[in-house]
Amino acid sequence: MRLFIEHLTTLSYDAPINEAHTEVRLKPADAGGQRCLSFKLLTEPVKAHVLAYIDHFGNDVRYFDWLQPHQRLSIAVTSEVLTAPLFDPGAGELTPLEEYDYCHPTAYAPADEAICRFAGPHILPDDPLGTARTLSEAVFRSIKYERGATDVKTTADDVIRLGRGVCQDFAHLLIACCRCQGIPARYVSGYLYDPKFFGDTAATHAWVDVFIAGHGWISLDPTHNCEQNERYVRVAVGRDYADVPPTRGVFKGNAKETLEVRVVIRAL
Repeated sequence: MRLFIEHLTTLSYDAPINEAHTEVRLKPADAGGQRCLSFKLLTEPVKAHVLAYIDHFGNDVRYFDWLQPHQRLSIAVTSEVLTAPLFDPGAGELTPLEEYDYCHPTAYAPADEAICRFAGPHILPDDPLGTARTLSEAVFRSIKYERGATDVKTTADDVIRLGRGVCQDFAHLLIACCRCQGIPARYVSGYLYDPKFFGDTAATHAWVDVFIAGHGWISLDPTHNCEQNERYVRVAVGRDYADVPPTRGVFKGNAKETLEVRVVIRAL
């Protein structure tokens, strides 16, 4: 499927700030059969000099400094991507560092008793792929999707206690459950195309890759109880959300920041 994506981020401040340093992870990845055909990033009202690097997890990162006093910064990103029917990166093997990164607990995906209790009934002995799929279904059936019930700081153990959340929360809970069973798991950020959603109703999405020896990475979406397909656009991967926020930055000044995001996705 060929998709066109517009992603507009607006950072507003209630008082002038003197300077800002900003990073964005918004370029669709070239991975698993997906190809990014075009990518463009513009800033307003001043055209910033945008630089790029590849981070520890292989993600494309764009960054820039804005050293002039301002109260608003807009980051307009457009991209065109060719998605794959099924995510297929090949079998491969994990490096020791990757195994460490994707097996150990993190702040968002801790390995506490509540998570292990949740995962326990869904374990299939000697079947890590079956276990991962069963855990994904368990998260889907146990957690209610509800916007506003959680925030960007919510952790997997919070989600179990609340019983509700959004895609980020579903992903963190599945990651934590898999890691409790020794299954390497990583957070995936990107987009999900649904023709019912357009403009202000479209949004970024999050799901999970699990690594299974002999199979490689398998991409599961516990929010919708399915595997990644042609409607998914992969952008970045990491241990959890903290590694892959679409926009991250710091600024100098005594002001309150407000962030607004608008996403439009359409098929070509």
